[in-house]
Amino acid sequence: MSCSDITYHRLMGRWAPGTRERLQQVALELFRRDGYDATTVADIAGAAEVTERTFYRYFTDKREVLFDGQDQLGAAFVDGVAGAPTGATPMEIAAAGLDHAGAFFTAERRAWSRGRQAVIESDPALRERELLKLAALADRLADALRDRGITDPQARLCADAALSVFRTTFARWLADGEGRSFGDLQRETLSTLQSLSAPNQT
Repeated sequence: MSCSDITYHRLMGRWAPGTRERLQQVALELFRRDGYDATTVADIAGAAEVTERTFYRYFTDKREVLFDGQDQLGAAFVDGVAGAPTGATPMEIAAAGLDHAGAFFTAERRAWSRGRQAVIESDPALRERELLKLAALADRLADALRDRGITDPQARLCADAALSVFRTTFARWLADGEGRSFGDLQRETLSTLQSLSAPNQT
C-alpha cells in the first residue's frame, strides 16, 4: 500500500520527541483513508518512517493508538475528586472530578478527537472497546468517591451520573460547528442534569 500522499518530515533519530504523537496522527490518517481493518502496524510504521519495533515501544497494538491516554484521563478524574473541598456534597465532589478531567480536552485536541470518533463509530469492536473504557472510568470515579468517605449507593449513583454528563458533553464538543470549550459545555450539561430534579416553577 502506498502512503505517498501522507507527507511528514523525517524524525531526527528513533527516539526523537513527538514520536508517539507522530504515530497517532499517521495511524488516524490511514484509518480514515483506508479503513481500520485494512491498516496494519507495518503500514503505520512505514508512513511514520519508523520501524515496527519502534511502534511497539509506544503501543501494544494498533487499537491502542486510539485509546492511549485513558490512564491519564482516569487520573484527572481522581485528582479532581481528591481536591474537592471538605464539606462538599457527593455530587459536588463528582463535579470537581468532571471539571479537572475537562481540562484534558483542549481546543487543540478537538480535530484529533473528531477523527478518532469517526473511526471508532465505523467499527463494532472499537465501539465496544470505547464502552468498556467509559465503564472503567465510572468504576474509577466511584472508587475515588468512596475514598472520600461516600458510601454506596451514593458513590455509584454519583459516578454514573458524572459519566453520563461526561459522555453527553463529549458528543456535544465533537459536533460539527461547535466551538465552545469542553469545560463550558460540561458545566452547562451538568446544570441541565441538576435542573431535572428541581421543582417545576410553572
